[in-house]
Amino acid sequence: MTQDHAEVIALGALGWLAEADLLDTFMSATGAERDAIRAAAESPEFLGAVLDFALMDDTWVRGICDAQNLSYDSLLRARAALPGGDLPHWT
Repeated sequence: MTQDHAEVIALGALGWLAEADLLDTFMSATGAERDAIRAAAESPEFLGAVLDFALMDDTWVRGICDAQNLSYDSLLRARAALPGGDLPHWT
């Protein structure tokens, strides 16, 4: 997967989080501020954080993937294509 494609998936995930009323939970977990999210969404590192957050809950993964018509492993593959995503998973 290319980084550009991964960024599109992450932006879709961010939109889904907002529609699912999980944006406040995301902001609380990451320290992101509502007013700064739009600008931060241009950063591949921030988009990686969006996917890190989304990957914490299988229900969220399924919801995001269903909304974007993606296979359920797409978020993990997208995360691997963004900065910091090549780190090993120990669990």
